[in-house]
Amino acid sequence: MSVMNDDERRLADLGYKQELTRSWSSFSNFAISFSIISILAGCFTTFAQAWNNGGPVAISLGWPLISACILIIGFCMSELASAYPTSGGIYWWAAKLGGAKAGFFTGWLNLIGLVSVTASVGYGVTGFINSIIGLYSPSYATSFMGGDFIKQQFVLFLVVILFATVVNIYSAKLLAAFNNISVWWHVFGAALIVGILVFGTSKHQTLNWMFTTKINNSGFGDHAYWYLVLPLGFLLTQYTITGFDASAHLSEETQDAHIASAKGIWKSIFYSAIGG
Repeated sequence: MSVMNDDERRLADLGYKQELTRSWSSFSNFAISFSIISILAGCFTTFAQAWNNGGPVAISLGWPLISACILIIGFCMSELASAYPTSGGIYWWAAKLGGAKAGFFTGWLNLIGLVSVTASVGYGVTGFINSIIGLYSPSYATSFMGGDFIKQQFVLFLVVILFATVVNIYSAKLLAAFNNISVWWHVFGAALIVGILVFGTSKHQTLNWMFTTKINNSGFGDHAYWYLVLPLGFLLTQYTITGFDASAHLSEETQDAHIASAKGIWKSIFYSAIGG
């Protein structure tokens, strides 16, 4: 008869039998949430959204304000992840604390969100890939799929989604390696961008300009700026800092999950907020 370790005992106390192999380290658990948040991909994808719906005010005020609100949510989720370190994550917590109906609706809403954000991120990255290929290969830009940019991007989108699906299904270790590399990619990438912005130009806008300049290209009147237009600009932060529940979903594959997954949630939010 095999002796249960501490992680297995915690699941057994919850009436749950461990099914998955714990091959992920604490850092890998943090890395997957940090990588899914992806300040580089998220900010670049939605920068125009914030710029046209609020301008510098939406970015300079929205990022710290919304980040702080999200961090509070993260702390709450970390408490739950520590108490219930199961791979079901938030739908399992909802079922445990609010009953089967709460778990059912939470699970489906979570699934809809995951499908949507996966498609959104895939769309964003393939737009970038498509532009790069077209830049270096004029024949691709004019000939592939009849030169139709949207069709080209859709084909690349299918390839990216298929690749991500295969990696997620068949290679947990490779996925962990990708996420570990992604952390440092984001750290050095963000540092490089900040360095270019600080030292690469001789002229910078003033703090007053950054915190007071308003832009409204939303189509709504200026009277709606503070209660309608600006919140649309806040989507930059809200869209970027999401998916941090991944640390909870990977808890059953993580060693010392009650500690690692809880820290993975709030640390991924905290460091992303600083990096952004």
